[in-house]
Amino acid sequence: MRRYSIFTFLLTLLCLQANAQNKPATGLSITKATAPIKIDGILDEQDWVSAQVATNFFLNYPVDSLAPSFQTEVRLTFDDDFFYISFVCYDDDRPNVVQSLRRDFEWSLSDNVGVYMDPFNDFTNGFYFNVSPYGVQREGIMSGGGAGQDGYNGNWDNKWYSSVVRLDDRWIAELAIPFKSIRYNQGEPAWNLNFVRQDLKRNEVSSWIATPIQFFPSSMAFYGKLQWQSPAPNAGTNISLIPYAITALSKDNEKGTSDKSFNAGFDAKVGITPSLNLDLTVNPDFSTVEVDRQVVNLTRFEVQFPERRQFFLENSDLFAAPGFTSLTQPFFSRRIGLATDTTGNLKPVPISYGARVSGKIGTDWRIGVMNLQTKEAKELGLPSQNYTVAVVQKQILERSNVDFFVVNKESLGLGEFDANTFYHKSLVKKVWNGTDTVRKLNTYNRVGGVDFNLITANNKWGGKAYYHTSFDNFSAKDRYSFGGFGSYNTRHISLMSGFIGLGKSYNAEAGFVPNLVVYPGTLGGIAMADLKFYPKSGPLVLSSPGITFDTNYIPDGTMTDRNITLRESLRFRNTAMFTASLKNIFQKLPTDFDVLDPKGDSILLKGEVYKWNEFEMKYTSDSRKLFTYLVTISGGEFYNGTRMGMSGTLSYRIQPFGSISLSGDYNRIDLPPAYGSTAFLLLSPRVDFTLTDKIFFTTFVQYNDRHDNVNLNARFQWRYKPVSDFFIVYTENYLPERLQSKNKALVVKFTYWLNL
Repeated sequence: MRRYSIFTFLLTLLCLQANAQNKPATGLSITKATAPIKIDGILDEQDWVSAQVATNFFLNYPVDSLAPSFQTEVRLTFDDDFFYISFVCYDDDRPNVVQSLRRDFEWSLSDNVGVYMDPFNDFTNGFYFNVSPYGVQREGIMSGGGAGQDGYNGNWDNKWYSSVVRLDDRWIAELAIPFKSIRYNQGEPAWNLNFVRQDLKRNEVSSWIATPIQFFPSSMAFYGKLQWQSPAPNAGTNISLIPYAITALSKDNEKGTSDKSFNAGFDAKVGITPSLNLDLTVNPDFSTVEVDRQVVNLTRFEVQFPERRQFFLENSDLFAAPGFTSLTQPFFSRRIGLATDTTGNLKPVPISYGARVSGKIGTDWRIGVMNLQTKEAKELGLPSQNYTVAVVQKQILERSNVDFFVVNKESLGLGEFDANTFYHKSLVKKVWNGTDTVRKLNTYNRVGGVDFNLITANNKWGGKAYYHTSFDNFSAKDRYSFGGFGSYNTRHISLMSGFIGLGKSYNAEAGFVPNLVVYPGTLGGIAMADLKFYPKSGPLVLSSPGITFDTNYIPDGTMTDRNITLRESLRFRNTAMFTASLKNIFQKLPTDFDVLDPKGDSILLKGEVYKWNEFEMKYTSDSRKLFTYLVTISGGEFYNGTRMGMSGTLSYRIQPFGSISLSGDYNRIDLPPAYGSTAFLLLSPRVDFTLTDKIFFTTFVQYNDRHDNVNLNARFQWRYKPVSDFFIVYTENYLPERLQSKNKALVVKFTYWLNL
């Protein structure tokens, strides 16, 4: 009898718990405020008292079968100008975990709460806004339904307001998001949204709509319905002007020259409709964009760095949708306004102007049209160039879409090839004129094509297929790029298989296609399988063993690459993570390669065959501690020798004011005596200090002995008003021996966001 009673009690408890979960499409009403809302973190207005409450949050991590330790309540209202959200995050009096007071904190390193919304009601694109218990803001844009990590871009910046109050048993956040800061379909009766809370000190992630553990709780497949009792207002005249002024002092000690400059320009954002935006930029300057983090690249392929320049970010997923990211992209915005010099270093190319129309038209259509003009850069051998990109995307099925695009690059005023003129390497091609190989100028490059992108309503199936063609005045055949993949994801298994093909004459100068620098055309394939196990007790949250097989062929049928990788990934309840992999590698080099010195004479020759095994182990410590570390150990065989590497980061957090960290990467390569041996060291100390949530100071040093350089970058930023900043940036490059200065620059920049 007693056993029966306990069983009945547990069964009843489980049923009640299941019923408490909010399912996808759960409704939440929003009504217009009847009085002004003051953003002070004190919810004493009558509209907050009478608003419908979103609660019954449910865990997504570390388990998806329980309610969180502490609940969260969300209320919404709006007026003619703002979309208001209030969060009541119940808690205990233990200190919260926060990365710093810096805006755009890393989600995984701070307690925070936020809204993730799809105001287009297409389950594909949207916005997110997060706030930490210390009132630090974070915002971004979503694409691809938020199904994958690459569907979140936190570099997007916009104007909104918030206030946080911390009490003994809760912290309260009040947000006001201007309708002018987001895009939405006018008259849409319902928006899709979810609310997500990261309680890092307990390693818990919970959301209003219950989400299975294998998916992000911000994934749009698991959104509720925000039901407008009266329509969201038209944003009205929506014009923002962001002027800037900059002065700079620079000195080149190697050339014995110095320079003083003053410059000014502006960006503008014009809301054509609530869902369609015009972005303009005149004489932009990106000198205050954070410097790229250097890497030790031991592969034959170019490394892709992220785009951080604000002009390119809104709807960036639309322009980047064609092809495969980091593999066969016909358009990559960092190709505009940046170019390599003769030593391989990246240099800025001044932009005269840019214009971009992007956004949603109706329910199922998105468009993006971009045009930018660069100035002549004689020191780089570049004429003025014009870039045009146009994309039209049509939503089909439930969440899938098809897009058509064209990319055009024009080099202006080149004329005929002149042997006495210095040209950038991208402008000169060697062609056969029937009797001899001659040099010819590359005046234009165009790429066009079509892509199909599949996302199912429940996120289980995903896929892509595309075909692209390039056009220039050199090649008439083998100008194709095609590819595709399919994926399947459930609670316990993830599968993916894909392929790509590149003709030897495919040419996407405004894109990112690293394979064609190495291969004379390619046909490759990949297959991946991962299992997922969730222990019910003990220190582990997730164990995920997996295998990857990928191979590559060149047009004559020769296999050039084959990799088989076995791996294991472990996630712990204390937030720590461990991964390990063992890889078997085959390479038949299609071109000469110098693994010891990328600028030296090749020591590994075309046609040579190499087989080796290598391993990698990575451990990330408990991210809630003040002292954290990440350590990676790798090594084994390497071509015809051996390699041993160690990399990682040591960091100490001075909560909540910032952190001090040291990153390093060391690789020792030993080849047979006839080939040589070497060691590469990259060290990067960093101080990130935040006096308040508006004053930030960062000093970043990078010592790279492979490039024989020490770089210092120090940046002071004062955000005196929302999205309005005052910067002081100092940068200097040194020779490692005795830290002899090679060049240095001081930049002072002022920006102001003005709504008209």
